[in-house]
Amino acid sequence: MAQYLSIHPDNPQGRLLQRAVDVIAQGGVIALPTDSSYALGCHLGDKAAVERIRSLRGVDDRHHLTLMCRDLSQIGQFARVDNARYRLLKATTPGSYTFILEGTKELPRRVLHPKRKTIGLRVPALGVTLALLQQLGEPLLTSTLIVAGDDAPLTEAWEIQDRLDNQLELILDGGRCGVEPTSVIDLTGPLPVLIRAGIGSLTPFGLD
Repeated sequence: MAQYLSIHPDNPQGRLLQRAVDVIAQGGVIALPTDSSYALGCHLGDKAAVERIRSLRGVDDRHHLTLMCRDLSQIGQFARVDNARYRLLKATTPGSYTFILEGTKELPRRVLHPKRKTIGLRVPALGVTLALLQQLGEPLLTSTLIVAGDDAPLTEAWEIQDRLDNQLELILDGGRCGVEPTSVIDLTGPLPVLIRAGIGSLTPFGLD
């Protein structure tokens, strides 16, 4: 049975954040709110937890997982970012975007796309999510909380508890989240390429 913690989305309680950090450090899989929808999250280096997230989602290793970072400097540590890409990322983070970038050697190979060696990266704009990342002290490996067989994310923490109570270690209830996911932008080529239109505006990338 998952721990269920009701947390303030803008001014989260530090003791509850620490409980989530402890669960992540111990290899747990959590559900957390973001500025787009609820997400599944686990420690970057935990192979078993990563595979559990893929199983819950019903996806294989060709599906990009997302490394959720607290700021742009963390993205630069885990992805190859030149000056042009850096300026674009600086103008659009934090925000409801996921960027596909080539991963660095800091990342375990198992979390990268097997052929392209890429990964999704993002800096969320929701206070509770950023606070969790700050307290964690490192990025969180995540995926949109769409249960295998469903077409849309779960929007309420109590729905997540009903569906996944025995398959998660912790649920952070930050209130209702939306069903529209992040906009996914591939920045591996010379020009931005739209992979998925979502909640983030496409104007900064000339894709609208």
